[in-house]
Amino acid sequence: MATRTEEKSKFVRVDEVAKLLDISKSHAYKIIRQLNEELKKEGKITNAGRVSRRYLEERLYC
Repeated sequence: MATRTEEKSKFVRVDEVAKLLDISKSHAYKIIRQLNEELKKEGKITNAGRVSRRYLEERLYC
């Protein structure tokens, strides 16, 4: 059975967004804020400094 550290988290933090998109951390924070604002407008609860992995992948790859 996989441990929590071996599983992918449901949320991504700024370091992972920056690495995934090959951008600076400050730019990654801007993207996270933008995505969280979109989610808030849909009535979703958000957490500063991280964003849903599923939503990030939806917005990036679709």
